[in-house]
Amino acid sequence: MESFAELLEKSTKIHGHICAGQVIGVRMSMLGLREIGIDDPRGSQRKDFYVLVEIDRCATDAIQTVTGCSLGKRSLKWLDFGIMAATFVNLKTGKAVRVTALEEARETSKKYAPAIGDKYRQQLEAYRIMPEEELFKVQQVAVQVPEEDMPGRPLRRVQCAECGDWVQDCREVTAGGRVLCRPCAHGRYYTVTGEE
Repeated sequence: MESFAELLEKSTKIHGHICAGQVIGVRMSMLGLREIGIDDPRGSQRKDFYVLVEIDRCATDAIQTVTGCSLGKRSLKWLDFGIMAATFVNLKTGKAVRVTALEEARETSKKYAPAIGDKYRQQLEAYRIMPEEELFKVQQVAVQVPEEDMPGRPLRRVQCAECGDWVQDCREVTAGGRVLCRPCAHGRYYTVTGEE
């Protein structure tokens, strides 16, 4: 795996700016991958693991950069929990760890960069050098990745009886004996204002 500095540089370029979340995400990824036995995430082991992220913030861009996982490859799953955490799952061995950024690290950062007055710059610099145990909580976990969430080709495609959209990967709903897409079954996040 590349060095922390190299990965942070790549992550910053993709994210658009350097921030504490980039440092957290890069270090979290390096730790999580090491714990599940992945040392070549973008090469020979790119199909051997799966990552679940629990927040849609800066760190997630770093996690995607370091791991090479993405929503489009179906190797990255976003869970809308609002927690600065990610779970790394080795699909070959079943080993999994959940890595959570410790909230108290914000306060602890003062100890590692006392000369920096701005708290955001202080955290950015401190997070680079803080010991992992002061920055993260690591939990050994068990994760069952459903077959329909695994990377690869869709298991099936079915057509919604209401709107005609095609639904992949077992995301359909059966209601009243009809196969429906989730928007037709549960309501849409949008309102149709016209069609071309």
